[in-house]
Amino acid sequence: MSEFNKKNNAAQQKESVQALQGSKQKFDLKQYGMLFALLVIIALFYMLTGGKLLKPMNVSNLIFQNAYVIILAIGMLLCILTGGNVDLSVGSVVGLVGACAGMFIIEWGWNVYLSIILCLLIGILLGMWQGFWIAYVGVPPFICTLSGMLVFRGITLLILNGMTLAPFPDAYQRLSTGFIPDIVEGFKIGETKLNLLCLLVGVIIAVGFAASQIISNNNRRRKGYDYQATGMLLVKCAVIGVAVMYVFYLLARYRGIPTVLIILGILLAVYSFFTQKTVKGRHIYALGGNMKAARLSGIKTQRMMFFAYTNMAFIAAIAGLVFAARLNSASPTAGQSFEMDAIASCFIGGASAYGGTGTVSGALIGALIMGVLNNGMSILGINSNMQQVVKGLVLLGAVSFDVISKNNLIDLSKIPFIGRKAKG
Repeated sequence: MSEFNKKNNAAQQKESVQALQGSKQKFDLKQYGMLFALLVIIALFYMLTGGKLLKPMNVSNLIFQNAYVIILAIGMLLCILTGGNVDLSVGSVVGLVGACAGMFIIEWGWNVYLSIILCLLIGILLGMWQGFWIAYVGVPPFICTLSGMLVFRGITLLILNGMTLAPFPDAYQRLSTGFIPDIVEGFKIGETKLNLLCLLVGVIIAVGFAASQIISNNNRRRKGYDYQATGMLLVKCAVIGVAVMYVFYLLARYRGIPTVLIILGILLAVYSFFTQKTVKGRHIYALGGNMKAARLSGIKTQRMMFFAYTNMAFIAAIAGLVFAARLNSASPTAGQSFEMDAIASCFIGGASAYGGTGTVSGALIGALIMGVLNNGMSILGINSNMQQVVKGLVLLGAVSFDVISKNNLIDLSKIPFIGRKAKG
């Protein structure tokens, strides 16, 4: 009887391990699938536009046009991780913060940097207001942020009195439309003038990414965790490294590194580290995985929910400052429908509609897919109505894939190469 029990326990343990591996494989498939989809979309529009998509000037414009989407997607990811919740008020926060910046800088003539700090503080206060009602009162996030969307938009209209304030001073505009000066003027390779600083930064980022991935993979192998096969890891590092260096080469052929790209890089690095390497970051994942279990294990779930929505408004304030600088004005209509782009970017990039699953890099990929679709279709002259149809179908496909894999309607472990796990 004891022998039978041992065999039965061993079989159950094997099934549990296989189930755990299956969930990880689905996540990996989604991440790699979205990265592959991004490359395919870029290649498709490159051919359809006759190479215009990857012209140096257009690549720079892509960054300027989609900076606010990427910024908002980073904050929205944390809200989604808490349990599939979203923040519908971020577009209104963008508009309100831009209106405050316009009043402080244009109307009242305050110092630019003091005004930026005050606008960020206003964003934090707006987030604390919503976080209090959601986390401590128990108002559903959908209802609370829908209320915030209406209230904040109304305050924006009251502040601006329905009018647009413009222009901002150059010191403020450089926040979103400026470029980092080169370290060497007139640097050339052959007949092509290039920005040397831009080239060096591209190489450093590519090498740093590859090194971090290899070190992380080796650490996972040493600790006995699931890890990537060496061949797949090298291919991943090579593809992303070449893509990064090519993008920076295109930027170097134009005017160099946009200032807003530095802001994006800092946010991506900080929030990637926070979600993957800190205790609080892992608590947010646990909150979305199972809130009751997280509470019983000692995680302060109310505090984490409060943080997620306060942080979202802070991120929206940054996006509001960037967007106002790009428009060179404070407009009462700024930020409309921005929440839809941010939500779509997260889900397209692999965040689960159930919460507890998603990465900052995935949100970045989702935002880039949205940006390339918008820019490519605009170059082709496709009207905005059809663009909405295409983006809606892409979002539906991404979420459907998550639901199908979550409910095990398709056994991904039986697909060749995907269901295979590297062994140490």
